[in-house]
Amino acid sequence: MPKASELKKGMIVEIDGAPHIVRQVEAKSPSSRGAATLYKVRFNNLLSQQKLDGSYKGEDMLGDVDCQRVDVQYSYLDGDIYYFMNSEDFSQYGLNADMIGEQIPYLVEQQEGIIALLVDGQIIAIELPQSVSLEIVETPPPITGSSATNRSKTATLSTGLEVQVPEYLAPGESIKVNTQTGKFMSRG
Repeated sequence: MPKASELKKGMIVEIDGAPHIVRQVEAKSPSSRGAATLYKVRFNNLLSQQKLDGSYKGEDMLGDVDCQRVDVQYSYLDGDIYYFMNSEDFSQYGLNADMIGEQIPYLVEQQEGIIALLVDGQIIAIELPQSVSLEIVETPPPITGSSATNRSKTATLSTGLEVQVPEYLAPGESIKVNTQTGKFMSRG
């Protein structure tokens, strides 16, 4: 059972009988002596996708979830179900689109490096790699004669995701995008 002071982003704990993933942890140090440090934590319920905010003292215990992490590859989309294949035994797992809504723009068929979170053999969530490579499909041409400034422009990527990119990039180029912030990192 993890203590509140041991929580890290991505950990899965049980709250009210349901698995929750830690999305954000913020430590608040008290101004008076003897007061305990408070940890403000934002969770996502992995079954209902609802957000839950909680405040805990460092010694507060949270429940463990028997969760298995498995390497998977994104295979294909069928209707509203996204299918992932286990990299070791090639078994298939399906996740409804509303369970991974904000992660969809980072998924490309045959993409590897994804971790599936399984509870009792059922997939409940995925963890994306830190960055993904996506192709620029549409962006305005660079303005000539403006090389002295470090300007950016909006680019539409192969998955429909829109990000700000440096002005010198053109359609057809591959770039790396941070999956946590949704920002351009480098050429991919």
